Amino acid sequence: MRIAQVAPLWEQVPPPAYGGIELVVSLLTEELVRRGHDITLFASGDSITHSKLESVHPKALRLDTSVHEYSIYDMLNMNRVYERADEFDIIHSHVGCVSMPYSTLVKTPTIHTLHGVFTADNEKMFSHVRNQPFISISNSQRETRLGLNYVATIYNGIDPTTYKFHLQPDHPPYLAFLGRMSPEKGAHLAVEIAKQSGWHLKMAGKVDEIDLEYFEREIKPHIDGFQIEFLGEANHEQKSILMGGAVATLFPITWQEPFGLVMIESMVTGTPVIAIALGSVPEIIADGLTGILCQNVAECVAAIAKVALLDRRACREHILLNFTAKHMADGYEAVYQKILAEKYSRNGHVKTLAVR
Repeated sequence: MRIAQVAPLWEQVPPPAYGGIELVVSLLTEELVRRGHDITLFASGDSITHSKLESVHPKALRLDTSVHEYSIYDMLNMNRVYERADEFDIIHSHVGCVSMPYSTLVKTPTIHTLHGVFTADNEKMFSHVRNQPFISISNSQRETRLGLNYVATIYNGIDPTTYKFHLQPDHPPYLAFLGRMSPEKGAHLAVEIAKQSGWHLKMAGKVDEIDLEYFEREIKPHIDGFQIEFLGEANHEQKSILMGGAVATLFPITWQEPFGLVMIESMVTGTPVIAIALGSVPEIIADGLTGILCQNVAECVAAIAKVALLDRRACREHILLNFTAKHMADGYEAVYQKILAEKYSRNGHVKTLAVR
């Protein structure tokens, strides 16, 4: 099957540190290549892949201070994708609204994986292309009132072989927080949980320019290097070590999280998650088995004593059974086949679809 995978240009694929969408795109692309599909990845020029790489810029836009109009590169990227549309059986977009106006102009079907959230502004574009095939990454992410053509929910997956399993947490014990230092990710609530409980908290993540004022006001004053540590932006190996050694990973979000890759990355290392039960969280954590679902900071504090009693092997097994890159690729292959079967049925053609 000839498939175009379209990634955001903001980060490298796979990301050297933080970048959930880019990690998912990389894992899916590499698994599809392994299965024998002909994949072209449209991404930043510094991306690393076994597929065919196409890029309109030599490196991730976030790292290039000479770029001032990011939207220009998005448009160049879309033009590159859709001028080659006839070369592909499927175009698989991971860039949200950016690809939608183009996708209506070609015969090659575009599948849109929704990695973000709906807003008053982007809903206008979604409504305009509502009949195109959409993939949700959790059931909670779906907005039924828009009437979108959801063809499946496919959970994000990871490669469990790249995460070390920790049967026991490190000593001295600590809590971990990993993610963007932003209000929606609840970094300030992680600090509050640590303060109220007296636990040592190790934090890692990037600080985007838009969140710099928040970080300076809500997080930085509490970083003392003893109870509250900030380790900066962590790469893959550092993330695995940080979460794997923790008694629990804190996920005290304040928004309707579409998925939350940190949760499955933590559980695959054996570390349960204490989380605020918003958005996708109840779909990903098995409450009382792989973590504790909470409603507020006080419940998160109380959950620390409970979470220490959970079986860390059950945490990893939960991910192996539900959230691997292979499971994710199985889901997408089924959708590709369905979309193409419907296309050729409408056109009165019969086509054998190569899967592997």
